[in-house]
Amino acid sequence: MQFHLNGFRTGDPAISEPSGQHTTSSGSDPLPEEVDVLVIGCGPAGLTLAAQLAAFPDIKTCIVDQKSGPLQLGQADGIACRTLEMFEAFGFAERVLKEAYWVNETSFWKPDDAEREKIVRHGRIQDVEDGLSEFPHVILNQARVHDFYLDVMRRSPSRLEPHYARRLLDLQIDPPSASRDQPPGHPVTARLERLDPSHEGRVETIRARYVVGCDGARSVVRKSLGRELKGDSANQAWGVMDVLAVTDFPDIRLKALIQSANEGSIVLIPREGGYLVRIYVELDKLNENERVANRNITVDHLIAAAQRILKPYTLEVQEVAWWSVYEIGQRLCDKFDDVPEGKIETRLPHVFIAGDACHTHSPKAGQGMNVSMQDALNLGWKLAAVLQGRCSPELLHSYSAERQAIAKELIDFDREWAKMLSAPLKSSPDGEGVDPAEVREYFVRHGRYTAGTATHYRPSILTGESTHQYLAKGFTIGTRFHSAPVIRLADAKPVQLGHAAKADGRWRLYAFAGTGDPIAAGSGIRSLCEFLADAHESPVGKYTPAGTDIDAVIDVRAVFQHGHRELAVEAMHSLLLPAKGRLGLRDYEKMFCPDLKSGNDIFDMRGIDREQGCLLVVRPDQYVAHVLPLGAHIELAAFFDGFMMQKN
Repeated sequence: MQFHLNGFRTGDPAISEPSGQHTTSSGSDPLPEEVDVLVIGCGPAGLTLAAQLAAFPDIKTCIVDQKSGPLQLGQADGIACRTLEMFEAFGFAERVLKEAYWVNETSFWKPDDAEREKIVRHGRIQDVEDGLSEFPHVILNQARVHDFYLDVMRRSPSRLEPHYARRLLDLQIDPPSASRDQPPGHPVTARLERLDPSHEGRVETIRARYVVGCDGARSVVRKSLGRELKGDSANQAWGVMDVLAVTDFPDIRLKALIQSANEGSIVLIPREGGYLVRIYVELDKLNENERVANRNITVDHLIAAAQRILKPYTLEVQEVAWWSVYEIGQRLCDKFDDVPEGKIETRLPHVFIAGDACHTHSPKAGQGMNVSMQDALNLGWKLAAVLQGRCSPELLHSYSAERQAIAKELIDFDREWAKMLSAPLKSSPDGEGVDPAEVREYFVRHGRYTAGTATHYRPSILTGESTHQYLAKGFTIGTRFHSAPVIRLADAKPVQLGHAAKADGRWRLYAFAGTGDPIAAGSGIRSLCEFLADAHESPVGKYTPAGTDIDAVIDVRAVFQHGHRELAVEAMHSLLLPAKGRLGLRDYEKMFCPDLKSGNDIFDMRGIDREQGCLLVVRPDQYVAHVLPLGAHIELAAFFDGFMMQKN
């Protein structure tokens, strides 16, 4: 963690200096008349977006929610490995890891072949494959995740606070400008009704450049766009309860999939704290067009069903912290913004939807909250880049294009997984239904979906072609940057390379040195630094605003093959030791070496071509945008020229 850049400060370094620009007022104050971004909904997607935008004090952001205050008890609880990588960029991964239940292994239970009315364990596997991420799969109450995001917002330069007790009534979007080159103005008008007792019924109007609907499956924003969630229902009812219970079931503190012969299935998820457990219980199949609410199911029904499935083991529920019933279904919007498919060439988007507002899943794969937050991370940096004049507004079309395709893939996976969990078990090898072994194998085979690491963006202006992929076989273009351990050159500290990236809207260039002396004139690293520092075509020089730090837009990092004691810091190019801040202090945290002592050599771990080295271009949302040779200076410049704008 770096601080004191602009002078010595005491106190908590995680609290940023407040900015005098557009500091957001208290959440109890009236809404501002105009904002750059209005976020509707304080769920996981809305808070992820607001926390990212809060890092930019020159962007006026407002987030509203119809609840009276912060969430106290959330329904979602599974946090994927990829999501923890994102939390690290926001600065609170360690807090999550400290509180959460770690899903280390998953056990599988099936009917006993000798006594079908009883269950027996038939397998136990590692939950996440080795090396997939530096972070585990964990379980934590959604409300705590909200708390951490709210802390990020409060400590940001913007001091952003939500405005609660506001219900969106409607949105109006001004007709698109005749000229796409005109500034966007504030084309979206929202009317919100206050719900707090002292102002109940008062209607407030706010105009925004952009509005993002993170307001759930019944989204008013989505309805205002005339879009629908389309999909199907499996006509299958499940119940879920968080309980404190006394049981002799041996795997009560392991994630477990339990399939009985005739009583249905259970997905058991231990919760944080050592005692609480979440139990998903399969209930009766619904009739065509029947709703689960019509069944009048009580928590006693759920407990009784769980007790029948767990036989011969007993379950005595002492306290129910929360429970609900739901129908399995997967639904998806055809587009995640306000521009009709046929008008992409002539209109720019100004209203977006994210999370449950545009895709809904069953809870079985734990994807809903995780995918929602990834939606927001994808959109947040793009909105900031456009509002700060660094990228053309056309960039915003990429949000719907990228995230709708990913949501469809995940829904297809979720549909198949939910179907397997609800299918009857085979009573014989030749019988109908699903074999428990098939379920276990499917879980293992699709572990990268549940870990959140399966996302793969297609080639676009933001994602390059795989021409030079052979230079970095372990950093697949279009997938998330897969971190690895390294040693920081200046202070010999073991760190994760991926943790250098923060949720600050900056691009990262990771230059991996080839063989030879990286300090020598003409070496790949030195030539790259000279180009980036001095050449007219350099994206660093071209797109970094005057008067800002040299790494304000594009952050350059170098990874050498030598051991950290073999290189002289003082001999490195000045781009890797940049003078920053109002005091011109040197940044010594741009250079890294392999962790040779532990045997974790990043060049071997990620398949980096040792002879040539390579250059990785990584997006602000931590996805690999391109792999290039170190000497591909013109290709690098052309890539950034494809979507960035030079400020006058």
